[in-house]
Amino acid sequence: MDRKDATEALTQFSWERQPEAERLVREMVEEFLKRTPEAKTLADRMRSETGTRFLDWIDYIELPDRPENRSRTAAAGYVEKPEWAYENASCWVQLEGMFPIVSLSKHPAAAEMEVGIKVESVADFAFANEVFLATDAVPLSYSRRLLIQARDAATFYAIERHGHRGMNPPEESEEQPLRMLSSLERFRCRQRDLGDDDGFKRAEGYIDHAIQMLGPDLTCDLFFASEREYWQRRNRAAQFQKARQDRLGLGWANHDHHTYRSSRKHFSRLISLWKKLGFQLRERFYAGAEAGWGAQICEQPNTGIITFNDVDLSPEELMNDFAHEPLPDRHELGTVGLWCALHGESFLQAGMHHLECQFDFDSLKSQMESEAGIKVMKPFTDYPYLRQAFTEGERWPVKEERLTPLVQNGQITPEQAQKFREQGAIGSHLENLERNEGFKGFNQKGVSEIIAKTDPRKNV
Repeated sequence: MDRKDATEALTQFSWERQPEAERLVREMVEEFLKRTPEAKTLADRMRSETGTRFLDWIDYIELPDRPENRSRTAAAGYVEKPEWAYENASCWVQLEGMFPIVSLSKHPAAAEMEVGIKVESVADFAFANEVFLATDAVPLSYSRRLLIQARDAATFYAIERHGHRGMNPPEESEEQPLRMLSSLERFRCRQRDLGDDDGFKRAEGYIDHAIQMLGPDLTCDLFFASEREYWQRRNRAAQFQKARQDRLGLGWANHDHHTYRSSRKHFSRLISLWKKLGFQLRERFYAGAEAGWGAQICEQPNTGIITFNDVDLSPEELMNDFAHEPLPDRHELGTVGLWCALHGESFLQAGMHHLECQFDFDSLKSQMESEAGIKVMKPFTDYPYLRQAFTEGERWPVKEERLTPLVQNGQITPEQAQKFREQGAIGSHLENLERNEGFKGFNQKGVSEIIAKTDPRKNV
């Protein structure tokens, strides 16, 4: 990659706030909550019982296809996406921000307004909220909608999606649910501690097999469901929050992005697996020369899943095609490299470094600390349009077979190794995130500071 191409790669994604789209969506949601007492009750419970906002759970909003609705939608930066539309309706998306789909329907029997909230399982939502489970779609379909309440003025749905984001799910085979369950079991139960090369090969074999049966989108959806489960098993803040969201039948459908840490040796391999799952490369991220690490952000457009992939990186390497070209080994370990040396690759033994979900920032912090004694760290981003903070790190024990070579190679001191034996090392977090005005980007300086604070060598 020459310098011109590298510069374009660094500047291609420059996310801006989208206040007009935010205003449109908020106005529609406020009107919907006035018309739908059941939704208003749920919205209040979301905030008080889970520290989340109803706005962030919305998957789609449907309105009658009238000139005024078309003009308002287009003025807010929405564009038509015909391949996601269904019969007698158009589908609109806002590509510059994080907003729900807007569908404009010409169906004569359509309600004045329809809203669907995203959940991981409509059956779980029905059970938790005592709603009759009436849906024609079989379990593990591309999408299943659960009718919560229907009125002429407004209709309220919950929607469960698998590998599909539009309003017109693809055709499904009768074998699909069984194939999905089979693939999910393989992902959930895969052996992660086989040695790095064997672990990658085994996982890639499972991914290839699932793609052959299901395609990349469904495979991606299932793979990351299993990744969230593995991470959750090793993080108390995640367990506490998931239990709260499950009490409302929501699951982790408010996920924003999944963060992986990688050694330099395996980074290009990790990115190649994401591309196999249908991910596209988005912006590059660099925390600064003083931090010594960078990241490649990837997005899977048909599932909405985003990965943030960290690796030790020099400023010069940022200008290379580091997502595809293997990074040479080096003796010095930065924050990310040491974390992998202590715990293993995120893709394998360690699991994700953190899951970032969308919350009501202040409510989540207050509830975590008062109800479970889980401390939320000082925000590393505190702008009106983007607020971010980690929960206090989960400490994991470190195996002796990982410590010994690090001491022998001079990469940590004997004193540091002894403290890791006694105290463990910070392994994972849940991240508290609030986005406003649809802002889709990240705060590079703030992330640099928080990663420095969570360096294992500074927390022993």
